[in-house]
Amino acid sequence: MFGFEFTFLTATLAVISIVGAVLALIHLLLQHRDYRSAAFWTALIMLSPLIGPLLYLFLGINILRRRGRHYRSGTHEPWRDPVPEHPLPFVADSSCAAQEHQQLARTLDRISRFCFTTDNHVELLRNGDEAMPRMLAAIRSAQHSVSMASYIFEAIGVGVEFVTELSDAMKRGVQVRVMVDDAGTRYSWPSVIDALTKAGVPARRFMPSRMILRLITMNLRNHRKIMVVDGRTAFTGGMNIREGNMVARKPAHPVHDLHFEVTGPCVAQIQRVFAEDWAFCTGETLEGPLWFPDLTGTGQTSVIGIVDGPDEDMEVMPAAFFAALNAAREEVKIITPYFLPTAVLAASLRLCAIRGVKVTILTPAQNNIPFVAWAAQTLYPDLLAVGCRIFESPPPFDHSKFFLIDGVWSFLGSTNWDPRSLRLNFEFNIGCHDAELGRRLAAEMDAKLASSREITCELLDATPIRQRLRNGFARLFIPVL
Repeated sequence: MFGFEFTFLTATLAVISIVGAVLALIHLLLQHRDYRSAAFWTALIMLSPLIGPLLYLFLGINILRRRGRHYRSGTHEPWRDPVPEHPLPFVADSSCAAQEHQQLARTLDRISRFCFTTDNHVELLRNGDEAMPRMLAAIRSAQHSVSMASYIFEAIGVGVEFVTELSDAMKRGVQVRVMVDDAGTRYSWPSVIDALTKAGVPARRFMPSRMILRLITMNLRNHRKIMVVDGRTAFTGGMNIREGNMVARKPAHPVHDLHFEVTGPCVAQIQRVFAEDWAFCTGETLEGPLWFPDLTGTGQTSVIGIVDGPDEDMEVMPAAFFAALNAAREEVKIITPYFLPTAVLAASLRLCAIRGVKVTILTPAQNNIPFVAWAAQTLYPDLLAVGCRIFESPPPFDHSKFFLIDGVWSFLGSTNWDPRSLRLNFEFNIGCHDAELGRRLAAEMDAKLASSREITCELLDATPIRQRLRNGFARLFIPVL
């Protein structure tokens, strides 16, 4: 009797494995757009017809894209600026550089569903020591509204200060809305959503799910960091609300990072991104002067919002990065905590160096996700061979990110140079055209480079064989990192 049951169970698992593998392969052939990733999944499914289809179900990119579209379908169509017919807001002269700037601006204007805005001001804020007090002060001075979205929002340390200020704003009659990614709420306990709700602040999880749905959507994350006060002052960048960012307080796990305070007409675009996500989660529409007041110029930076995510904004950010690299003529500077560029972006970086463009990449020496760092090291030789320069910054972990082209164009926001950020997450960046902002960013990177170690071919050649084998194994998983 036991033998019969064992045989029946074995046969059932075999049938399930075959059916699952066939269905997964059909989906790959019909829906998967990245041939390298498709080859990875095909090999995994063929070698492990039981486990492979399950992993593809939980981590498959195309399933996530369809899930995102379905989730948004109950709200409204994403807001889109009309493409302007008039010249874009740059110096109108006949120089080659000005024409190239216009061409990149025109390209970004068509890639993004927002348009360029003029007369903005962008202020660089270092670590939580500069950013958090400015953000808390902005909430404290709010008169009408505060909207806030974060991937991680801890309910301890500086997070408690945010909960208190947001609650006090509500008591003053300010309209407050807070959204935190569902996965991000699990980085600390107790959940900040519970703390905010108890304090009377309307707060929601982005894509909350239970049981098996949590596994299916665990990679569909809102990685955006946005705060807008009174519809006039915005904060965005890569910084989460975590005690580790408060470096001067000497936390147990310090994290260096950059954030940006933005004023001017582009704040309406940043607010619009939050409003879409809020409607996405709650069905509530945020409109009118309370959230979208009339805005005037505050500076000299031209800015365009760039929205990316595994839904109708699929692969917008990689396209924008590709266009910027193609336009580079003098210098490319990249700071990123995770450096696993797509094959297209890696090829673009190599071509930049071959054309004589100076390419400098800065990434942490000790990563908070070691597996990602191991895989990244396998990409270094091809870049170094054509003249790209790669540096690794010393501890503590540096979560900073920006992308600078020719000292004039900069991309600031939440996007990392890895497959998760470029294809899986909901992300938001601002593309900026401003030489003065470019000088401040270049100086920031130069200061970091001064204490960093340059990676050379000689260093890589001296890597012990066991580490190279480890890195090569990690490289196999780049499509899902």
